[in-house]
Amino acid sequence: QFQLVESGGGLVQPGESLTLSCAASGFTLDYYAIGWFRQAPGKGREGISCISSDDGRTHHADSMKGRFTISRDTAKNTVYLHMNSLKPEDTAVYSCAAGPSCWSSVYDYWGQGTRVTVSS
Repeated sequence: QFQLVESGGGLVQPGESLTLSCAASGFTLDYYAIGWFRQAPGKGREGISCISSDDGRTHHADSMKGRFTISRDTAKNTVYLHMNSLKPEDTAVYSCAAGPSCWSSVYDYWGQGTRVTVSS
């Protein structure tokens, strides 16, 4: 069974850092582009970062550059989203997804999401 499981969310204060994990089971993450997305309350889904399957190149939304980075641990079959200098507007449910390309409009597998709340 193909499955993605996110973890690492929680409540943090503004300015703090958090790392989210996206662990795969039933398939190898290296063969897929892995994207991180988020959905804030009352808003649509937003793409954050993506790591390509072939060359491991990373891509980030302009608004996230410098604060968010994506990385992959092949041995653990896990992709991470490292978030720094968190702001209250980063509060959202964060999800990872596996697809054929970082530019795909449709991703094949989605995790259930992990909630991040940034508040003092």
